[in-house]
Amino acid sequence: MIPTDLIGWLVLVILSISIIGSAVRVLYEYERGVVFRLGRFAMVKGPGLRFIIPVVDKIVKVSLRTVAMDVPPQDVITKDNVSVKVNAVLYFRVVEPEKALIEVEDYLYATSQLAQTSLRSVLGQAELDGLLSHRDRINQQLQEILDRQTDPWGVKISNVEIKHVDLPQEMQRAMARQAEAERERRAKVIHAEGEFQASQKLADAAGIISQESGALQLRFLQTLTEIATEKNSTIIFPLPLDLFEPFLAAMKREKN
Repeated sequence: MIPTDLIGWLVLVILSISIIGSAVRVLYEYERGVVFRLGRFAMVKGPGLRFIIPVVDKIVKVSLRTVAMDVPPQDVITKDNVSVKVNAVLYFRVVEPEKALIEVEDYLYATSQLAQTSLRSVLGQAELDGLLSHRDRINQQLQEILDRQTDPWGVKISNVEIKHVDLPQEMQRAMARQAEAERERRAKVIHAEGEFQASQKLADAAGIISQESGALQLRFLQTLTEIATEKNSTIIFPLPLDLFEPFLAAMKREKN
């Protein structure tokens, strides 16, 4: 039979331990404790061993670490009426714990929903070419919009990155044809520029050779030398008409 006074002491000890346990909280370095006293916000406690008033106070822990949140793929119609599927990743952290608890019911869920709607809204105002070639500018625009809207919640948006843009198959084929046509156009332009530059150089060379009669003869002999390198070649030597003029004049005089 357990004595009644012993049972009383055991109950008292258990109650004391329970009260002390409920009055002591340990907060990690990355945590803050938001204290509500009789339902009203009282203070924010930092990391370490913290004490609260049992029954009267309630402490809620809030993490200050950066959260990396995936934004699910969103069906977006761009400004030029192209349907794409886009997903992104969002980086944010709580900077004011009391606002994150008081101003919004669930700041994680609210931030996720806001990111999805903002992603559709911003990308719907951009054209497909801008979405593919100017992602940095769109990421910056998204970050500014989300940061401004989550500021009343005590949440700081540090970065937004578009991860993947999924295009329809027909659009991928059209872009491949466009890229091939662009490469062909550049090749033709480069070839035409080369022909133009070569013709300019040939015209300059012809002008220089025409000014010097000896240069023309040297060029003629050089061409014959290049032709003679082929052993199976038949070479025809053209003779200047000036060599035949004395003979022609003599024949005319004899006829007269």
